[in-house]
Amino acid sequence: MHAMQVNSGREAVLLGAELPRPEPGEGELLVRVRAAGVTPTELLWYPTTHAKDGTPRKGAVPGHEFSGVVVGLGKHTIGFDVGQDVYGMNDWFADGATAEFCVTQPQSIAPKPVTLTHEAAATVPIGALTAWQGLFERAKIQPGERLLVHGGAGAVGLFAVQLARLHGAHVAATASSGNLKLVAELGADEVIDYKTSRFEQETQKVDVVFDTVGGETLERSWQMLNPSGRLVTVAAGTASHRAKDAFFIVEPNQAQLVEVAKLLDAGSLKAFVGAIVPLEEAAAAYGGAVPGKRGLGKLAVSIRG
Repeated sequence: MHAMQVNSGREAVLLGAELPRPEPGEGELLVRVRAAGVTPTELLWYPTTHAKDGTPRKGAVPGHEFSGVVVGLGKHTIGFDVGQDVYGMNDWFADGATAEFCVTQPQSIAPKPVTLTHEAAATVPIGALTAWQGLFERAKIQPGERLLVHGGAGAVGLFAVQLARLHGAHVAATASSGNLKLVAELGADEVIDYKTSRFEQETQKVDVVFDTVGGETLERSWQMLNPSGRLVTVAAGTASHRAKDAFFIVEPNQAQLVEVAKLLDAGSLKAFVGAIVPLEEAAAAYGGAVPGKRGLGKLAVSIRG
């Protein structure tokens, strides 16, 4: 199969490769990938450079969110049929979906939203599940509570704003000036230009902070919390002990993917695709070198054949 692999040099870049088509093991299934979402920082993540046992890993295939078609079932695999359109994730330590085929598990995928193209569906799983798990599992946000989202126009923030508003929260969000209108249209009651304003001076204290930025923005956010307030962050490299406690990494979840798909198909939730590139241009997508004007949302690698 055609695939893109992370090279083993000093700088992480993607190179084209011809790899054996994977075979699903017991309880697994094989997906013919139609599109994969791009998370550029993934090339430097620990699961990309190391195996689960801590040994160095070479030639990893990135792209752990995807949309495609089930083409093979391992022994004792149930819940999906060959020929079914699906979307979801696979294990961070497994080879990803920037390839013609990938292996995953039933609990990590769900039927693809019928109203979305494969390219649009491939940009959803990580962002939507991160927002869902941060809001509802970690922060346990309640209707009527006040929320501050840092990075409201980002791949996670876009979904956090929408899901929180659907849940009945009052949403404030930071974004750049060019994205303020869209973030408001997605449901933010307050939008703050982080380049020209300090959020501490633009909004009241909140019950929940959802941080996707980290650094100084994260540290300044603690003062924004009410006495019973909660902060969650997905920004890696957090320094303080309390920030480390607030940090979490998204996990695949079939039930949540099913609910997200329902919201997308109902038009209650919107997905955004920044740009679509073919497999042979995946290196440019990961390297931030895609030409032309990009929209909001993740880049998608289209894999047609």
